[in-house]
Amino acid sequence: MQSTFLAWLFRMPLIKRWALMYCVKPENIAEHSHQVAIIAHLLAETRNKLYDGTLDANKIAMIALYHDASETRFGDIVSPTKYANKEIAREFKHIETLAEKECVASLPKPFQATFSNIIVQQNIDPEIKKVIKAADILSAYLKAKDELNHHNNEFLHVKEKLDKKLEKLTQEMPEVDYFLKTFAQACTATVDKLSQ
Repeated sequence: MQSTFLAWLFRMPLIKRWALMYCVKPENIAEHSHQVAIIAHLLAETRNKLYDGTLDANKIAMIALYHDASETRFGDIVSPTKYANKEIAREFKHIETLAEKECVASLPKPFQATFSNIIVQQNIDPEIKKVIKAADILSAYLKAKDELNHHNNEFLHVKEKLDKKLEKLTQEMPEVDYFLKTFAQACTATVDKLSQ
């Protein structure tokens, strides 16, 4: 019997992010997951190299690649809807968990235990989840800055909300502060600027 696991995950490029907003540069969850994985890996390496961390950066990158796997089943639910109140947020988390478990169940049995610890978010170590969440926020922040650089004021309120989240994160996670000071500005530079 054929597994549908890859077929579902290969639909990630079809699922748009920021669905309720005008975007100068459209983004899908495949692109987003890739960026989150890169940022999460860099955050973990930063903690390990500069702040005496002991994180498995490669494991974190792998989990980050799959962190939105549930969206292949139900699409990307925008944050204002998903977090409208605690009850709605709880129900969406429940739906996401069911989707993650369905995704794992679509694999042949010998692979299910391994992927359950990568895809099902409730099985992920809280410290790993924290790093991936920080990377997720940084990815959204860079997206907002890029849209604003292209004069798309739809993202003004997004950046304002993310600024507050990042202010808190930089107090808790020095690697986030380091990322912002070392990498963030260049991420929205033009090719000509990068080449200088």
